[in-house]
Amino acid sequence: MAGRRRVRAGVAGLVVGAALAGCAGVPSEPADHRAVRELLERRAAAVLAGDAGAFRATEADGDADELDDLAQVPLSAWKYELIRLEPAGGEATATVRLQYRITGYDLAPITAERTLKLRGGDGTWRVASDRPRSKGAEQLWEQGEVKVVQGQHSLVLGVGRSTERLRRYADLADRAVPAVQEVWGKGWSGRVVVLVPQSLDAMGKLLGAPASGYQGIAAVTTGEAGGSGEAPADRIILNPEAFDVLGDFGQQVVLTHETTHVATRTATTPATPLWFSEGFADWLGYRGSGRTAQQAAPELDQALDRSEQPVALPADDEFAFAGNASRLAQAYEGGWLACKLIAERWGEQKLLAFYKAVGAHERRDGAVEDALDEVLGTDLERFTGEWREYVRQELT
Repeated sequence: MAGRRRVRAGVAGLVVGAALAGCAGVPSEPADHRAVRELLERRAAAVLAGDAGAFRATEADGDADELDDLAQVPLSAWKYELIRLEPAGGEATATVRLQYRITGYDLAPITAERTLKLRGGDGTWRVASDRPRSKGAEQLWEQGEVKVVQGQHSLVLGVGRSTERLRRYADLADRAVPAVQEVWGKGWSGRVVVLVPQSLDAMGKLLGAPASGYQGIAAVTTGEAGGSGEAPADRIILNPEAFDVLGDFGQQVVLTHETTHVATRTATTPATPLWFSEGFADWLGYRGSGRTAQQAAPELDQALDRSEQPVALPADDEFAFAGNASRLAQAYEGGWLACKLIAERWGEQKLLAFYKAVGAHERRDGAVEDALDEVLGTDLERFTGEWREYVRQELT
Protein backbone atom coordinates (compact mmCIF):
# COMPACT_ATOMS: atom_id res chain seq x y z
CA MET A 1 0.00 0.00 0.00
CA ALA A 2 2.77 2.44 0.87
CA GLY A 3 4.49 1.69 -2.39
CA ARG A 4 1.27 2.29 -4.31
CA ARG A 5 0.79 5.71 -2.65
CA ARG A 6 4.31 6.74 -3.57
CA VAL A 7 3.72 5.87 -7.22
CA ARG A 8 0.46 7.86 -7.28
CA ALA A 9 2.12 10.85 -5.62
CA GLY A 10 4.89 10.75 -8.21
CA VAL A 11 2.40 10.77 -11.07
CA ALA A 12 0.48 13.63 -9.50
CA GLY A 13 3.72 15.55 -9.09
CA LEU A 14 4.46 15.12 -12.79
CA VAL A 15 1.02 16.43 -13.73
CA VAL A 16 1.32 19.46 -11.46
CA GLY A 17 4.84 20.10 -12.69
CA ALA A 18 3.65 20.01 -16.29
CA ALA A 19 0.88 22.44 -15.49
CA LEU A 20 3.28 24.85 -13.80
CA ALA A 21 5.68 24.62 -16.71
CA GLY A 22 2.85 25.46 -19.05
CA CYS A 23 1.97 28.51 -16.99
CA ALA A 24 5.54 29.70 -16.83
CA GLY A 25 6.07 29.12 -20.53
CA VAL A 26 8.69 26.96 -22.30
CA PRO A 27 11.75 28.85 -23.54
CA SER A 28 11.44 29.06 -27.30
CA GLU A 29 14.19 27.84 -29.62
CA PRO A 30 16.30 30.65 -31.09
CA ALA A 31 15.13 31.73 -34.52
CA ASP A 32 18.47 30.83 -36.15
CA HIS A 33 18.22 27.27 -34.83
CA ARG A 34 14.68 26.88 -36.16
CA ALA A 35 15.71 28.27 -39.53
CA VAL A 36 18.70 25.93 -39.81
CA ARG A 37 16.64 22.89 -38.82
CA GLU A 38 14.10 23.78 -41.50
CA LEU A 39 16.95 24.21 -44.01
CA LEU A 40 18.28 20.75 -43.14
CA GLU A 41 14.82 19.20 -43.48
CA ARG A 42 14.43 20.73 -46.96
CA ARG A 43 17.90 19.58 -47.93
CA ALA A 44 17.26 16.01 -46.77
CA ALA A 45 13.93 15.89 -48.61
CA ALA A 46 15.62 17.13 -51.79
CA VAL A 47 18.29 14.39 -51.56
CA LEU A 48 15.70 11.62 -51.10
CA ALA A 49 13.56 12.97 -53.93
CA GLY A 50 16.52 13.60 -56.22
CA ASP A 51 15.14 17.12 -56.66
CA ALA A 52 18.01 19.23 -58.04
CA GLY A 53 16.02 22.47 -57.90
CA ALA A 54 15.10 22.03 -54.26
CA PHE A 55 18.68 21.04 -53.43
CA ARG A 56 20.09 24.12 -55.17
CA ALA A 57 17.74 26.26 -53.09
CA THR A 58 19.62 25.07 -49.98
CA GLU A 59 23.04 25.93 -51.43
CA ALA A 60 24.69 29.33 -51.09
CA ASP A 61 26.08 29.09 -54.63
CA GLY A 62 23.06 27.35 -56.15
CA ASP A 63 25.14 24.27 -57.01
CA ALA A 64 23.81 20.69 -57.11
CA ASP A 65 27.05 18.82 -57.82
CA GLU A 66 26.84 16.75 -54.62
CA LEU A 67 23.32 15.64 -55.47
CA ASP A 68 24.47 14.70 -58.97
CA ASP A 69 27.38 12.69 -57.57
CA LEU A 70 25.14 10.53 -55.36
CA ALA A 71 22.20 10.38 -57.79
CA GLN A 72 22.69 6.67 -58.55
CA VAL A 73 22.99 5.62 -54.90
CA PRO A 74 19.74 3.88 -53.85
CA LEU A 75 18.77 5.65 -50.63
CA SER A 76 15.88 4.71 -48.36
CA ALA A 77 16.65 7.32 -45.69
CA TRP A 78 18.56 10.58 -45.39
CA LYS A 79 18.29 12.76 -42.31
CA TYR A 80 20.22 15.56 -40.63
CA GLU A 81 20.29 16.21 -36.89
CA LEU A 82 21.54 19.61 -35.76
CA ILE A 83 23.97 19.12 -32.88
CA ARG A 84 25.39 22.62 -32.45
CA LEU A 85 25.05 26.00 -34.17
CA GLU A 86 27.53 28.84 -33.85
CA PRO A 87 26.22 31.93 -35.68
CA ALA A 88 28.51 34.90 -36.29
CA GLY A 89 26.84 37.70 -38.16
CA GLY A 90 26.02 36.60 -41.70
CA GLU A 91 27.84 33.31 -41.29
CA ALA A 92 27.44 30.26 -39.06
CA THR A 93 29.04 26.88 -38.37
CA ALA A 94 26.71 23.95 -37.81
CA THR A 95 27.77 20.59 -36.40
CA VAL A 96 25.39 18.05 -37.92
CA ARG A 97 24.83 14.31 -37.63
CA LEU A 98 23.97 12.79 -41.02
CA GLN A 99 22.10 9.48 -41.01
CA TYR A 100 21.37 7.55 -44.18
CA ARG A 101 20.50 4.06 -45.36
CA ILE A 102 21.13 2.23 -48.62
CA THR A 103 17.98 0.52 -49.80
CA GLY A 104 17.94 -3.23 -49.20
CA TYR A 105 21.27 -3.31 -47.32
CA ASP A 106 21.30 -1.12 -44.21
CA LEU A 107 19.10 -2.34 -41.37
CA ALA A 108 20.18 0.70 -39.37
CA PRO A 109 21.46 4.06 -40.56
CA ILE A 110 25.05 4.90 -41.32
CA THR A 111 25.99 7.85 -39.13
CA ALA A 112 28.50 10.53 -40.04
CA GLU A 113 29.22 13.81 -38.27
CA ARG A 114 29.53 16.78 -40.59
CA THR A 115 30.55 20.43 -40.34
CA LEU A 116 28.42 22.78 -42.40
CA LYS A 117 29.45 26.35 -43.11
CA LEU A 118 26.35 28.51 -43.59
CA ARG A 119 25.71 31.92 -45.07
CA GLY A 120 22.74 34.21 -44.70
CA GLY A 121 21.13 35.39 -41.52
CA ASP A 122 17.79 36.95 -40.64
CA GLY A 123 16.20 33.49 -40.73
CA THR A 124 17.43 32.59 -44.23
CA TRP A 125 20.45 30.34 -44.20
CA ARG A 126 22.14 28.48 -47.06
CA VAL A 127 24.90 25.85 -47.12
CA ALA A 128 28.28 27.19 -48.24
CA SER A 129 30.18 23.96 -47.58
CA ASP A 130 29.45 20.47 -46.22
CA ARG A 131 32.51 18.57 -45.01
CA PRO A 132 33.36 15.72 -42.63
CA ARG A 133 33.86 16.87 -39.06
CA SER A 134 37.53 17.24 -38.09
CA LYS A 135 39.43 13.98 -38.76
CA GLY A 136 36.21 12.28 -39.88
CA ALA A 137 35.82 9.97 -42.85
CA GLU A 138 34.66 11.16 -46.25
CA GLN A 139 31.66 9.69 -48.02
CA LEU A 140 32.23 8.14 -51.43
CA TRP A 141 30.18 10.75 -53.32
CA GLU A 142 32.49 13.49 -52.01
CA GLN A 143 35.17 11.99 -54.26
CA GLY A 144 33.21 12.29 -57.50
CA GLU A 145 30.27 10.85 -59.36
CA VAL A 146 29.30 7.47 -57.94
CA LYS A 147 28.48 4.71 -60.40
CA VAL A 148 26.43 1.81 -59.08
CA VAL A 149 26.22 -1.81 -60.21
CA GLN A 150 23.72 -4.19 -58.65
CA GLY A 151 24.74 -7.85 -58.51
CA GLN A 152 22.77 -10.87 -57.42
CA HIS A 153 24.24 -10.70 -53.91
CA SER A 154 26.11 -7.40 -54.05
CA LEU A 155 25.97 -3.68 -54.53
CA VAL A 156 29.14 -2.09 -55.90
CA LEU A 157 29.62 1.67 -55.74
CA GLY A 158 32.64 3.21 -57.41
CA VAL A 159 34.26 6.49 -58.40
CA GLY A 160 36.53 6.82 -61.42
CA ARG A 161 35.87 3.27 -62.63
CA SER A 162 33.96 2.08 -65.67
CA THR A 163 30.67 0.28 -65.31
CA GLU A 164 32.32 -2.77 -66.87
CA ARG A 165 35.02 -2.81 -64.17
CA LEU A 166 32.44 -2.43 -61.41
CA ARG A 167 30.49 -5.31 -62.95
CA ARG A 168 33.65 -7.41 -62.67
CA TYR A 169 33.83 -6.64 -58.95
CA ALA A 170 30.14 -7.49 -58.54
CA ASP A 171 30.70 -10.87 -60.22
CA LEU A 172 33.50 -11.64 -57.77
CA ALA A 173 31.30 -10.67 -54.82
CA ASP A 174 28.41 -12.72 -56.20
CA ARG A 175 30.65 -15.80 -56.18
CA ALA A 176 32.00 -15.01 -52.73
CA VAL A 177 28.61 -14.88 -50.98
CA PRO A 178 27.50 -18.48 -51.82
CA ALA A 179 31.00 -19.77 -51.00
CA VAL A 180 30.72 -18.24 -47.54
CA GLN A 181 27.14 -19.39 -47.07
CA GLU A 182 28.14 -22.96 -47.90
CA VAL A 183 30.30 -23.00 -44.77
CA TRP A 184 28.91 -20.38 -42.41
CA GLY A 185 25.26 -20.85 -43.31
CA LYS A 186 22.59 -18.31 -44.17
CA GLY A 187 22.09 -16.69 -40.79
CA TRP A 188 23.26 -13.34 -42.14
CA SER A 189 22.10 -10.93 -44.82
CA GLY A 190 23.76 -12.78 -47.72
CA ARG A 191 24.54 -9.42 -49.34
CA VAL A 192 27.64 -7.23 -49.47
CA VAL A 193 28.30 -3.58 -50.22
CA VAL A 194 31.59 -2.90 -52.01
CA LEU A 195 33.06 0.62 -52.24
CA VAL A 196 35.66 1.31 -54.91
CA PRO A 197 37.49 4.63 -54.54
CA GLN A 198 39.71 5.97 -57.28
CA SER A 199 43.05 5.61 -55.48
CA LEU A 200 44.85 4.57 -52.31
CA ASP A 201 44.68 8.16 -51.04
CA ALA A 202 40.92 8.18 -51.62
CA MET A 203 40.63 4.89 -49.74
CA GLY A 204 42.38 6.45 -46.76
CA LYS A 205 39.92 9.36 -46.79
CA LEU A 206 36.98 6.93 -46.75
CA LEU A 207 38.52 5.32 -43.67
CA GLY A 208 39.48 8.60 -42.03
CA ALA A 209 43.05 7.37 -41.71
CA PRO A 210 46.45 7.95 -43.37
CA ALA A 211 46.59 6.16 -46.70
CA SER A 212 50.16 5.04 -46.02
CA GLY A 213 48.84 2.55 -43.49
CA TYR A 214 47.01 0.64 -46.24
CA GLN A 215 49.83 0.47 -48.80
CA GLY A 216 49.72 -3.00 -50.35
CA ILE A 217 46.45 -3.92 -48.59
CA ALA A 218 43.97 -5.03 -51.26
CA ALA A 219 40.79 -4.47 -49.24
CA VAL A 220 39.41 -3.86 -45.76
CA THR A 221 35.98 -4.39 -44.24
CA THR A 222 34.42 -1.88 -41.89
CA GLY A 223 31.61 -2.74 -39.50
CA GLU A 224 30.48 -3.11 -35.92
CA ALA A 225 32.07 -6.13 -34.24
CA GLY A 226 29.66 -8.26 -32.27
CA GLY A 227 26.64 -6.35 -33.51
CA SER A 228 23.09 -7.56 -33.04
CA GLY A 229 22.41 -7.83 -36.76
CA GLU A 230 20.28 -4.67 -36.64
CA ALA A 231 23.14 -2.55 -37.93
CA PRO A 232 24.34 -0.84 -41.08
CA ALA A 233 25.71 -3.23 -43.66
CA ASP A 234 29.47 -3.66 -43.50
CA ARG A 235 31.38 -1.89 -46.25
CA ILE A 236 34.11 -3.74 -48.14
CA ILE A 237 36.48 -1.01 -49.32
CA LEU A 238 38.87 -1.90 -52.12
CA ASN A 239 42.30 -0.42 -52.62
CA PRO A 240 42.33 -0.37 -56.44
CA GLU A 241 46.09 0.12 -56.58
CA ALA A 242 46.66 -3.21 -54.83
CA PHE A 243 43.50 -5.11 -55.78
CA ASP A 244 43.74 -4.51 -59.53
CA VAL A 245 47.25 -5.96 -59.82
CA LEU A 246 46.07 -9.31 -58.46
CA GLY A 247 45.10 -12.09 -60.82
CA ASP A 248 41.60 -13.55 -61.00
CA PHE A 249 42.35 -16.08 -58.27
CA GLY A 250 43.86 -13.53 -55.91
CA GLN A 251 40.95 -11.15 -56.36
CA GLN A 252 38.48 -13.92 -55.62
CA VAL A 253 40.35 -14.93 -52.46
CA VAL A 254 40.37 -11.32 -51.26
CA LEU A 255 36.65 -10.77 -51.80
CA THR A 256 35.76 -14.13 -50.25
CA HIS A 257 37.98 -13.24 -47.28
CA GLU A 258 36.25 -9.88 -46.82
CA THR A 259 32.79 -11.40 -47.32
CA THR A 260 33.63 -13.83 -44.52
CA HIS A 261 34.14 -10.85 -42.23
CA VAL A 262 30.69 -9.58 -43.20
CA ALA A 263 29.06 -12.96 -42.53
CA THR A 264 30.82 -13.55 -39.20
CA ARG A 265 30.42 -10.00 -37.87
CA THR A 266 27.89 -10.80 -35.14
CA ALA A 267 30.03 -13.71 -33.91
CA THR A 268 33.26 -11.70 -33.97
CA THR A 269 33.72 -9.75 -30.76
CA PRO A 270 36.53 -8.14 -28.74
CA ALA A 271 37.12 -11.64 -27.35
CA THR A 272 38.18 -12.88 -30.80
CA PRO A 273 41.94 -12.57 -31.43
CA LEU A 274 42.99 -11.32 -34.85
CA TRP A 275 44.87 -14.53 -35.66
CA PHE A 276 41.52 -16.30 -35.51
CA SER A 277 39.27 -13.79 -37.30
CA GLU A 278 41.81 -13.15 -40.07
CA GLY A 279 42.94 -16.77 -40.23
CA PHE A 280 39.36 -17.98 -40.51
CA ALA A 281 38.63 -15.52 -43.33
CA ASP A 282 41.77 -16.67 -45.17
CA TRP A 283 40.87 -20.32 -44.58
CA LEU A 284 37.47 -19.80 -46.15
CA GLY A 285 38.99 -17.73 -48.96
CA TYR A 286 41.41 -20.54 -49.88
CA ARG A 287 39.00 -23.39 -49.11
CA GLY A 288 38.68 -25.79 -52.04
CA SER A 289 41.25 -23.90 -54.11
CA GLY A 290 43.87 -26.65 -54.12
CA ARG A 291 46.58 -24.15 -53.15
CA THR A 292 49.46 -25.72 -51.24
CA ALA A 293 50.81 -24.24 -48.02
CA GLN A 294 53.96 -23.14 -49.86
CA GLN A 295 51.81 -21.22 -52.34
CA ALA A 296 49.51 -19.66 -49.75
CA ALA A 297 52.12 -19.01 -47.03
CA PRO A 298 55.30 -17.95 -48.85
CA GLU A 299 56.57 -15.62 -46.12
CA LEU A 300 56.35 -18.30 -43.43
CA ASP A 301 57.93 -20.74 -45.85
CA GLN A 302 60.90 -18.42 -46.32
CA ALA A 303 61.11 -17.83 -42.56
CA LEU A 304 61.41 -21.58 -41.98
CA ASP A 305 64.13 -21.73 -44.61
CA ARG A 306 65.98 -19.21 -42.41
CA SER A 307 65.31 -21.45 -39.37
CA GLU A 308 62.87 -18.87 -37.99
CA GLN A 309 60.21 -21.15 -36.55
CA PRO A 310 57.22 -19.31 -34.99
CA VAL A 311 56.92 -20.00 -31.29
CA ALA A 312 53.44 -18.61 -30.55
CA LEU A 313 50.22 -17.85 -32.36
CA PRO A 314 50.35 -14.35 -33.89
CA ALA A 315 49.61 -11.48 -31.51
CA ASP A 316 47.19 -8.70 -32.49
CA ASP A 317 49.96 -6.13 -32.95
CA GLU A 318 51.51 -8.29 -35.67
CA PHE A 319 48.49 -7.46 -37.85
CA ALA A 320 49.22 -3.72 -37.90
CA PHE A 321 48.96 -2.50 -41.49
CA ALA A 322 51.66 0.11 -40.98
CA GLY A 323 54.14 -2.40 -39.58
CA ASN A 324 56.64 -4.70 -41.24
CA ALA A 325 55.11 -6.18 -44.41
CA SER A 326 56.79 -9.57 -44.00
CA ARG A 327 55.72 -9.79 -40.36
CA LEU A 328 52.15 -8.90 -41.37
CA ALA A 329 52.09 -11.59 -44.06
CA GLN A 330 53.45 -14.17 -41.64
CA ALA A 331 50.74 -13.27 -39.13
CA TYR A 332 47.99 -13.88 -41.70
CA GLU A 333 49.63 -17.09 -42.86
CA GLY A 334 50.05 -18.36 -39.31
CA GLY A 335 46.41 -17.69 -38.54
CA TRP A 336 45.34 -19.44 -41.74
CA LEU A 337 47.41 -22.52 -40.91
CA ALA A 338 45.92 -22.64 -37.40
CA CYS A 339 42.40 -22.72 -38.86
CA LYS A 340 43.44 -25.20 -41.53
CA LEU A 341 44.82 -27.46 -38.78
CA ILE A 342 41.53 -27.35 -36.85
CA ALA A 343 39.46 -28.04 -39.97
CA GLU A 344 41.60 -31.05 -40.90
CA ARG A 345 42.07 -32.54 -37.44
CA TRP A 346 38.73 -31.79 -35.78
CA GLY A 347 36.52 -31.04 -38.81
CA GLU A 348 34.91 -27.94 -40.29
CA GLN A 349 31.91 -28.01 -37.98
CA LYS A 350 34.20 -28.00 -34.96
CA LEU A 351 36.06 -25.04 -36.45
CA LEU A 352 32.78 -23.12 -36.76
CA ALA A 353 31.73 -24.09 -33.24
CA PHE A 354 35.13 -23.03 -31.92
CA TYR A 355 34.84 -19.64 -33.67
CA LYS A 356 31.41 -18.98 -32.18
CA ALA A 357 32.48 -20.13 -28.72
CA VAL A 358 35.46 -17.76 -28.68
CA GLY A 359 33.32 -14.81 -29.78
CA ALA A 360 30.64 -15.60 -27.20
CA HIS A 361 33.12 -15.23 -24.33
CA GLU A 362 32.59 -12.20 -22.11
CA ARG A 363 36.18 -10.99 -22.40
CA ARG A 364 39.43 -11.68 -24.25
CA ASP A 365 41.16 -13.29 -21.29
CA GLY A 366 40.41 -16.99 -21.30
CA ALA A 367 38.27 -16.92 -24.46
CA VAL A 368 40.54 -19.11 -26.59
CA GLU A 369 41.55 -21.29 -23.67
CA ASP A 370 37.95 -22.01 -22.61
CA ALA A 371 36.81 -22.71 -26.18
CA LEU A 372 39.78 -25.01 -26.82
CA ASP A 373 38.78 -27.02 -23.77
CA GLU A 374 35.02 -27.04 -24.38
CA VAL A 375 34.97 -27.51 -28.16
CA LEU A 376 38.24 -29.19 -29.12
CA GLY A 377 39.13 -30.93 -25.89
CA THR A 378 42.64 -29.51 -25.72
CA ASP A 379 44.49 -26.63 -24.11
CA LEU A 380 46.46 -23.68 -25.45
CA GLU A 381 49.90 -25.16 -24.77
CA ARG A 382 49.11 -28.43 -26.57
CA PHE A 383 47.34 -26.65 -29.43
CA THR A 384 50.23 -24.24 -29.94
CA GLY A 385 52.65 -27.14 -30.04
CA GLU A 386 50.51 -28.99 -32.57
CA TRP A 387 50.24 -25.82 -34.66
CA ARG A 388 54.02 -25.31 -34.66
CA GLU A 389 54.53 -28.90 -35.78
CA TYR A 390 51.79 -28.53 -38.42
CA VAL A 391 53.44 -25.39 -39.80
CA ARG A 392 56.75 -27.24 -40.05
CA GLN A 393 55.18 -30.27 -41.76
CA GLU A 394 53.15 -28.18 -44.24
CA LEU A 395 56.07 -26.00 -45.26
CA THR A 396 58.89 -28.56 -45.49
